[in-house]
Amino acid sequence: MADGQTPTRTPVNLADYRPPAFLVDKVSLDFELAPEATIVHARLQLRRNAPGPLKLDGRKLELLSIALNGEALGDNRYTLDANSLTLPELPDEAVLETSVRIDPAANTELSGLYMSGSGFFTQCEPEGFRKITFFPDRPDVMARYHVRMRADADKFPILLSNGNKLASGVENGKAYAEWEDPHPKPSYLFALVAADLVAVKDEFTTASGRKVELGVWVERGDETRCDHAMGALKRSMKWDEEVFGLEYDLDIFNIAAVSDFNAGAMENKGLNIFNTAYVLADSHTATDADFQNVERVIAHEYFHNWTGDRVTCRDWFQLSLKEGLTVFRDQQYMSDQFSAAVKRIADVRLLRATQFRDDAGPLAHPVRPASYLEINNFYTTTIYEKGAEIVRMYRTIIGPEAFRRGMDEYIAKNDNSAATVEDFWAAMQSATDIDLKQLMLWYGQAGTPEVSFDEGWDESSNTFTLTLHQHTAPTPGQPEKQALLIPVAMALLDEKGAELHAETLLLREKSQRFDFELKQAPKAVSLFRHFSAPVKLKGQSRERLAFLAAHDGDLFNRWDALQRYASAVLLDAVAAHQQGKGFSLDAGLKDAIAAILADAKRDPAFAAEALVLPMESLLADDMEVVDPDAIHAVRQAARKALGMALKAEFQAVYDGFAGAAPEDVSGVAMGARALRNAALGYLTAAGESGLAATQFAKAGNMTERLAALACLVDTQGAARDQALAAFYTEWQSTPLVLDKWFAVQARSNAPDTLARVQALATHEAMDLRNPNRVRALIGAFTGNPAVFHDASGAGYKLLADFVLRLDETNPQIAARLVTALGHWRRFDASRQGLMKAELERILAREHLSPNTYELAAKALA
Repeated sequence: MADGQTPTRTPVNLADYRPPAFLVDKVSLDFELAPEATIVHARLQLRRNAPGPLKLDGRKLELLSIALNGEALGDNRYTLDANSLTLPELPDEAVLETSVRIDPAANTELSGLYMSGSGFFTQCEPEGFRKITFFPDRPDVMARYHVRMRADADKFPILLSNGNKLASGVENGKAYAEWEDPHPKPSYLFALVAADLVAVKDEFTTASGRKVELGVWVERGDETRCDHAMGALKRSMKWDEEVFGLEYDLDIFNIAAVSDFNAGAMENKGLNIFNTAYVLADSHTATDADFQNVERVIAHEYFHNWTGDRVTCRDWFQLSLKEGLTVFRDQQYMSDQFSAAVKRIADVRLLRATQFRDDAGPLAHPVRPASYLEINNFYTTTIYEKGAEIVRMYRTIIGPEAFRRGMDEYIAKNDNSAATVEDFWAAMQSATDIDLKQLMLWYGQAGTPEVSFDEGWDESSNTFTLTLHQHTAPTPGQPEKQALLIPVAMALLDEKGAELHAETLLLREKSQRFDFELKQAPKAVSLFRHFSAPVKLKGQSRERLAFLAAHDGDLFNRWDALQRYASAVLLDAVAAHQQGKGFSLDAGLKDAIAAILADAKRDPAFAAEALVLPMESLLADDMEVVDPDAIHAVRQAARKALGMALKAEFQAVYDGFAGAAPEDVSGVAMGARALRNAALGYLTAAGESGLAATQFAKAGNMTERLAALACLVDTQGAARDQALAAFYTEWQSTPLVLDKWFAVQARSNAPDTLARVQALATHEAMDLRNPNRVRALIGAFTGNPAVFHDASGAGYKLLADFVLRLDETNPQIAARLVTALGHWRRFDASRQGLMKAELERILAREHLSPNTYELAAKALA
């Protein structure tokens, strides 16, 4: 590798953690905001914490002045390089003042202070603050912030920051504002917004009677689409008080929406900055899924006020301490707002489709990794979703009441400080007599455990014996795995599905036997009810799966059993397809789908989930050598066959669930629409495309219209092309809706999808500067296996082209796209060679960012 290609950063290791030499008790920031030349004056009150020099992080900063305790420093008193400012000798208490110049308009990385649309915005997690001023930019340095801003009053009249507002006004054509946050926080939680925005305002009265001023700030014209976000915020605040006893602690809570944002949102104390995709929603422009995403992300970022802000993480290796815990909290919240069973199904589907796949490949890493080159690359489903499952296991093992006691202890002992996962474990352990030490292995051991079982019945003693076995396959750097503590929520069922016995078993050994004295032999054992641990369950027969799908009282396990049954059937059909045999519809699968349709009125939302056949990517996970063409052909054939065999039943469901008002976003209405649209998908697959065209033309909201368009884009012909043209004409000036237009085409099953995506890559509305647009096209495209894995390799080339272009402007987004090539070893030799060649082409680029280099190198290793 040429010197120019070598990443400039060296690995950061958990084992190397050392406390900071200096803490910052208070920081005063003064911003003179200008797009190409913002001046930042910083005053840091420093206090020695450990031996060593003062080292301040700083990138792309032009140092204008520096003074220590009021004395200007010559360049012989400090060392300045591209990444840091170091002062070798300081008294134990000191005041350091610096002034720097930065260029927000040129900041295309969207990290630090940058320009978007009508103004200035910040994103400082994880290491963006160092692009604003010189500072010890690490989570364990928590300071109180005082911020003053000045900007052109005509262009940037709204000036927001963390905490409570002290003053604001206009002087000599300049708007000014002064903010102060009374709570100590790490630099990654700093926020600033200066823009021409309007606010939707409300207020919330806390449990103790304090009134909190609420504001959702958006661009002019978008204020009519903020009602749902404001309602979600108030519901979240009330829920956190009722469920966790956590009350908001400032006088103001603001949300500011920005269209250019690398992530979903950011939990900055008192000033959450959001991607517009998770704020703006009305029935004309947003789907039911959008409404739920707004609800979830608003809740998630608000819940961070305590699990992330008041109690933060000591270092970035502890990232799941705040993210995994807060994902668990938002999952619980959404379960309370909508259907708990459907929410659990959706969460597990995401976990299996993304995190399980990562755990099985070269990018596998523990929930608390041992090292990293670029921390941005570890904002993964392993940190978030698997981290949430670990928190859930704590609750499952010790019970809801003990878990609440543990949470109270965790907050009380770590309030206004930076904590570790050991601190969370200690709080939970203090609430129970159950030994939880073995749970800590989940944080350090990568991979998805597989659990199998043996069972037996002894008639002489009326004893049922269940023996559980656990095994975790090797992952990079971890060839040997230890036995984990795995909670196994289970029930023994009779022939009608009634429970003979139910409890949560604690599997601690690689093999462990459990005996149950019963009055009769059970018909079946239901294991991992409600998905009590993030594992793969092996060894269930089709007969057992069919029984559980029909009779299990746990709705999650009913869904899971049907998914597993369908997977087994479809994988057999894939093998037959590879041998040149045609598709034959399995009678058991047909009967199961028919039973769901017949019972749909009981729970339409659950029925809609149960009708979804296993995704192509999940079927691929169970193949030794992935054949994306065969998988796609079989799944499409199954949908067509089911649609034709049960046409009358699907039509009856489609007609029978048409009563929900278009503007109704209640759980009941969403469930009815989801079921109706699932039926539409099967009917379209069976050749009834006219129904989708009619729904598209008459749809009363975006959910119905986009579902119809998704059906039409799977076909070819005038109806599809006319619908796409009409949709574009109507929504080309509404960015979030236009994102849907790109994504629905990139996900299409039509034979010409690859060519359409290639054309869309150069479309006049394709904007590489906007992460939402990139995710809409390229992200959706890589999630379309049969098309992305086209045997020509054109999909891989298209992706690599985008990665290389994006790496020059936004390395975070570029690196995340690389992961789609990470599983190249699982495919046939031809596709392996094509994917490997693109990874090598990416790595051959000179001056490749550390972000992209790290993931491409790991994928290729």
